Amino acid sequence: MSRNYYRVRLGRAAMYADECRSGKFIGVHWDFEDDLSGQFGSDWRDFNARFRPVFLANYPDKSPVAAGLACAMLWAIGEGMNVDDIVVCPDAEGCFMIGKVTSDYYCASGQILPQRRHVEWFDNRAPRSSMSSDFLRSTNVPGTVVTVADYADEIEALIGGQAAPTIIATSEIIEDPSTFALEKHLEEFLVANWVQTDLGRNYDIVSDEGEIIGRQYPSDTGPIDILAIAKDQSHYLVVELKRGRASDTVVGQIQRYMGYVAGELAQEGQGVRGTIIALEDDLRLRRALSVTQNIDFYRYQVSFRLVQA
Repeated sequence: MSRNYYRVRLGRAAMYADECRSGKFIGVHWDFEDDLSGQFGSDWRDFNARFRPVFLANYPDKSPVAAGLACAMLWAIGEGMNVDDIVVCPDAEGCFMIGKVTSDYYCASGQILPQRRHVEWFDNRAPRSSMSSDFLRSTNVPGTVVTVADYADEIEALIGGQAAPTIIATSEIIEDPSTFALEKHLEEFLVANWVQTDLGRNYDIVSDEGEIIGRQYPSDTGPIDILAIAKDQSHYLVVELKRGRASDTVVGQIQRYMGYVAGELAQEGQGVRGTIIALEDDLRLRRALSVTQNIDFYRYQVSFRLVQA
């Protein structure tokens, strides 16, 4: 079985990183103190359904969105990870600790981060300067536990003490500015500039205690690119991003996400709308959207210019 790779935050602002390193473990909390051995099951969705009410009882001021995310990440620690998987954890000094999971789940009730896995930490810590910009961006995705398997080769190189390869810029002319680098990072760019967009006037990206949690939000049919909520709390907005041309297949995809939000997250009286954002559309997408009442389509534009100093 091939190993998986996770970014794990060890307390707010990495406050428990040193204790986790010295104690050779990773863990999470959320007031789940009891030993949950045998209760995770093989499907995180079933675990979510059973334990979201427990989370909300512990934190009555939290939203179902925050509860669903917390339970999904607790399941990842308890069941999703395997022995020999790799974890990358930020520390308080701006570096990343890298370790290998060496045990199944266990509970250390009454201690910090009691829902745990044993970890064997590698000697070297990776400074941010040794990591590629794309990998660093992936580690900034909200949540305590997120997968970073797309950067497996780079993580393995960091374990061996090698820095990410440097990409040297060239003087090539960019003929089509719409394919410039910002297109690759459309999601990050949109989140960072949300308040300046048309959507930002009416919606807020779902957050919890000031931290955005509505980015790459897990659902039972895949992660939602952006989950937002109307400023009057009347309905959720599911945003699906396509880096290029969108076809009619995206309509079914976003409807599945909307169905998940309607069935699992929305409170009584709250609705769900959808928005597709892409560089271009086509006739099939326009036909599909013409008979869909609650999904909008936006085109994005990327501009680039050089100004001589």
